[in-house]
Amino acid sequence: MGQSLFALDEEGRAALRAGHVGFVFQSFQLLPNLTALENVMLPLELAGKPAEQPARQVLERVGLGERLHHYPKTLSGGEQQRVSLARAFVVQPDILFADEPTGSLDEQNGQKIIALMFDLLHEQGATMVMVTHDPAVASRCDRELRLTAGKLGQVRPG
Repeated sequence: MGQSLFALDEEGRAALRAGHVGFVFQSFQLLPNLTALENVMLPLELAGKPAEQPARQVLERVGLGERLHHYPKTLSGGEQQRVSLARAFVVQPDILFADEPTGSLDEQNGQKIIALMFDLLHEQGATMVMVTHDPAVASRCDRELRLTAGKLGQVRPG
């Protein structure tokens, strides 16, 4: 974004993250006392932006339009991960960090989540940095780096 992170104070770094960065975690990191809709609205509300309509739209996009008012404990693992994706993409990030986004899912749901994530990335023109142990998921990326025994090596150039 043309700014040195080291030149920014904590408030400046937080503003940069809020405005340009999305996160998808292996363990979803949903707030249990908030519904799917409220979890997705949260980053927009914190940024002082209109939240309900964009949150509804992205939840529809990830196939959860009928589950807006459900709490995380009543959602399947795949549904929770789609809420997590919706929360990350609702802010229309320039860069998305994904940490083992399918690690907690069965193979079928994992494949659906990855397909959805790549579709959203391409639609929004975002860049993703992903950590995965799944070679099939890694192969979908434009560039692949491998960390082995503490050494970083390039498997496939970008």
